Amino acid sequence: MPTYSQHLLYLSIAVAAALVAAVWDVKTRRIPNWLTASSILIGLALHLILGGPREMAMALLAALVGGGIFTAFFIAGGMGGGDVKLIAAVASIVSFPSLFQVLVTTAIMGGVFALVLAMARGKLKQTVQNIGLLFFHHRHEGLTPHPQLNVRNDRTLRLPYAIAIAAGCLITFISEIPLK
Repeated sequence: MPTYSQHLLYLSIAVAAALVAAVWDVKTRRIPNWLTASSILIGLALHLILGGPREMAMALLAALVGGGIFTAFFIAGGMGGGDVKLIAAVASIVSFPSLFQVLVTTAIMGGVFALVLAMARGKLKQTVQNIGLLFFHHRHEGLTPHPQLNVRNDRTLRLPYAIAIAAGCLITFISEIPLK
């Protein structure tokens, strides 16, 4: 189990990686492989150096869990591969002490940002209707992407999800700082 200072170090590195990815995602609509791969390696190396082989193995497992959860959304057409790799990278850095909170706060912030984006573009009603269509589609078709409502369709409203991942990391980091 990491010490408190190690825990904050892991969270701060995850925030930095996610913020860099968010800037790239907003500017280019892509998250570079060099960023996600190096972040995974940094996370695993830090856990090995500071906590030993067992802690590194747990960080690898956290990456597989975080990446695995987001893979379902990728298969369903709801997010890009860079988002999956980014959450795997973040998970390898924060590991299990914070993984659940990062995932939950990321999901909440993704929903909030999506609503704000839909309202800003005047597409809130259409977005709510599309959510209903997606629920119906996935209920009957499983994880098969919807023919029109998927991330590969340039005409759909799309959120650079690295922003939500960065917000989830930042909120988790802030929540760990003790109030005085």
